[in-house]
Amino acid sequence: MTEREYNACVDAHADGVYRFILKSLRHAEDSRDIVQSAFEKMWKNRNAVINETAKSYLFTVAYHQMIDHIRKNKKIQLKDEFAEDAGIEAPIYPGAKRDLDLALQQLTPLQKSLVLLKDYEGYTYEEIGKITELNASQVKVYLHRARLILRAFVGNPHNII
Repeated sequence: MTEREYNACVDAHADGVYRFILKSLRHAEDSRDIVQSAFEKMWKNRNAVINETAKSYLFTVAYHQMIDHIRKNKKIQLKDEFAEDAGIEAPIYPGAKRDLDLALQQLTPLQKSLVLLKDYEGYTYEEIGKITELNASQVKVYLHRARLILRAFVGNPHNII
């Protein structure tokens, strides 16, 4: 990967990686640190990174650093809402963002990552498998279970599981 390709990768994917990590951690400072660290690792390994797979490499590195962060900090203080500049569109109905945040909090870090990678970032099952070091079948099963939890939470008028 050349310096020009690296800079193009930063321009193209920095916001997406940040949104993914922010939605998972819900802590802006930690998310920025993880994204910065992921790009730093990519820079250090730029000679081994193929430009065509740079996005997957970047999300994989960021995902693993996020999991390490979660393991190191078992108690993460969550903010009530995302930063307004996180690139989230206006809710369909009042309270949709809050309900979505509450629903996502019901998931484990792995489940939340799978939902965000598939439904928010648009990765395929195979790509998610490479990022999370699961096979495509495991991704499908874990994603299905996560969606059942979300469906149960959304279908519960009192949001109690």
